Amino acid sequence: MADTAAGFDAVLFLSFGGPDGPEDVMPFLENVTRGRGVPRERLEAVAEHYLHFGGVSPINRLNLDMIDALRSELEARDRRLPVYFGNRNWHPMVEDTVAEMFRDGHRRILVFPTSAWAGYSGCRQYHEDIARALDALARSEPASVTDDPTLLRKIPQYWDADAMIDAGADAITRAAGALPAGDVPPRLVFTAHSVPLSADRAAGPASDGGGLYSRQVYAAATAVADRVGHTDFDQVWQSRSGPPQVPWLEPDICDHLEELAAQGVRQVIVYPVGFISDHLEVVWDLDNEAADVAARLGIDYVRADTVGTDPRFIRLIADLIERYADGGGDLDAMGCADNGKTCWPDCCVPAVRPARASGAS
Repeated sequence: MADTAAGFDAVLFLSFGGPDGPEDVMPFLENVTRGRGVPRERLEAVAEHYLHFGGVSPINRLNLDMIDALRSELEARDRRLPVYFGNRNWHPMVEDTVAEMFRDGHRRILVFPTSAWAGYSGCRQYHEDIARALDALARSEPASVTDDPTLLRKIPQYWDADAMIDAGADAITRAAGALPAGDVPPRLVFTAHSVPLSADRAAGPASDGGGLYSRQVYAAATAVADRVGHTDFDQVWQSRSGPPQVPWLEPDICDHLEELAAQGVRQVIVYPVGFISDHLEVVWDLDNEAADVAARLGIDYVRADTVGTDPRFIRLIADLIERYADGGGDLDAMGCADNGKTCWPDCCVPAVRPARASGAS
């Protein structure tokens, strides 16, 4: 179903956020976990991951780099759409950014989220971010919801876009070139952010039986593996942060490396299919913890790049914006909806919210 209303006049690049310095780390983590009952000692443990990098999350610079590249791409296409930056959990907060966009005269805004997936954290929570920003705007600028309504439309999920698959395949090919020659092909392992099993069961429309997040991740991994000619691969998970009595998607990447070593595997390529950029959970969990485990086990280990550095990914964002910019596009596409509403009322219902204590995009 296409929307034939007037076109859009600005873009909101909406992400997760991350601390900019040591003094920001604990306030940021408190924002992430507010209302979820995460113990203070768990926050302090995760804070050490950030402090290992000087208290600065890589996600901020990576997002700003992507925004600069997107602005250049839109300008090259003669699309005069200003791109603004807002976050869920740290500055610039989405509420402040939407208020700024309103003051600048923008009323029809496309929202690009830095998550490609279904699920509460990957999709529905971005709708909630939009709704929260509009609620704040209505309190500060009553005219925004009376005389001149503001529309924010979230762009749909894009996990299966050819650009994502092609960029991932090329990243794996580059990574393979960094391994010493071996007698057998390296083992290809895909990772994505784990969530509680209850959250995954609630992902997607209830009529489809849930599990949409994990099914999308596996489908994307299958497509990338097929593109590089791997008929066999492993799908594992990372970054779990909940209490041990709550079951999450498994196996964990580090546990899986132990299994592979026991099977005699000596070379591994890890591709973080579930992440679009090298933010903290990628560089800590994969470049530090998993790399250390692999070294201890005598495994040649290499981690493939995420897609955010690939020009094809920037062109994909621009393609999505162009598809909806003039008021067209498929409003029935998964994840697409206006003003914080969800694409279906029963989609990705947060029966149990993941108690995440670190920064996934």
